[in-house]
Amino acid sequence: MRLDDLITALAGIAPEANAGSWDRVGLQVGDPAADVAAGMLCIDLTPAVAAEAAAAGCGLVVAYHPPVFEPLRSLRADAGWAQRRVWDCVHAHLAVYSPHTALDAVRGGVCDWLAERCGAGVSVPLEPAAAAGGAAAGGYKLVVFVPAEAEAALRSALWAAGAGAQGRYDRCWFSSAGEGGFRPLEGAEPAIGAVGEQATVAERRVEVLVPGTRLSAVLAALRAAHPYEEPAFDLLRREPEPADPATQPGAGRLLTLAEPATLAELAGRVGRALGVPLKVGGDPGLRVGTVAACPGSGGKLFEGVDADLYLTGEMQHHQALDLVQRGRGVVLGGHTNTERPYLPVYREKIRATAAGALRWEISEADAAPLRWDAAGAR
Repeated sequence: MRLDDLITALAGIAPEANAGSWDRVGLQVGDPAADVAAGMLCIDLTPAVAAEAAAAGCGLVVAYHPPVFEPLRSLRADAGWAQRRVWDCVHAHLAVYSPHTALDAVRGGVCDWLAERCGAGVSVPLEPAAAAGGAAAGGYKLVVFVPAEAEAALRSALWAAGAGAQGRYDRCWFSSAGEGGFRPLEGAEPAIGAVGEQATVAERRVEVLVPGTRLSAVLAALRAAHPYEEPAFDLLRREPEPADPATQPGAGRLLTLAEPATLAELAGRVGRALGVPLKVGGDPGLRVGTVAACPGSGGKLFEGVDADLYLTGEMQHHQALDLVQRGRGVVLGGHTNTERPYLPVYREKIRATAAGALRWEISEADAAPLRWDAAGAR
């Protein structure tokens, strides 16, 4: 499968427009025209992961965290590990793609998965995606007045130019009958009537929706198909319909649990789902009805958010201290431990697309950089 077609499929799962404005999502290394037979998923691309992918015959590494975040001053094989992993991928003809916060933001993505480890409920984004419009993504409404006998031809021309689409329907329109009047002045070349004489015409008011990207083409088609020398029309800008917060993508989640539970109960659910020890702050008997959740590091995203429990990978000491002292609960699972368990879910989503024709591996070399050392605690 061509790499550019593969990237299109991956972006269909997690639209890159929903990523944080500061993020570096998308194809970072590779030739879009190259053929790819297999892919490998990981959270952090390290030299060990690159070697594993090359040995497995993969042509693409999908690294959740972007390996190229800050501009590279050089790309050398003898540089530090961060440069060397990129060099290794280039040398082995391994493409690298990162979905990061786009995969967090999308519904059914990492944020939803983490929040749902606490239980069923209704969630809204802590920070709605800037690119997420409502049910109607703005655009324009075109209102044009045309002689009744020319209406059908005009509508066809507008449709062919891209007007008249609404949701899963096309060739949408509305028209109503009326009378139009005008008097051609000296120099005019009227299609109907004569210079200096008042004309009254049976006309139709035709209304169609126009996407912003098709506006120029639609207006050109209007002028070409309309019989009047000076077509009469109005162009109204449409505001996007407000999005439903319960289906809107975005960073983090504020989950209202269908059935409240104690902090101890929720910590147990999360710990079993992540398969790692947790850091838990707050009264174990705290009754939790709302959960603010963010994979990785949710500290800044939690600022100004009121919830009973704050669930993330890591948090600064003083923020955790403040929340616990104010009677809230805190559950920390470790940065990548709140992200890595999603990879099998992500693989199934990929397999359900055209990219499913490829063989997909989950890296075994990819692991959290820190581990709990029970022996060292004794």
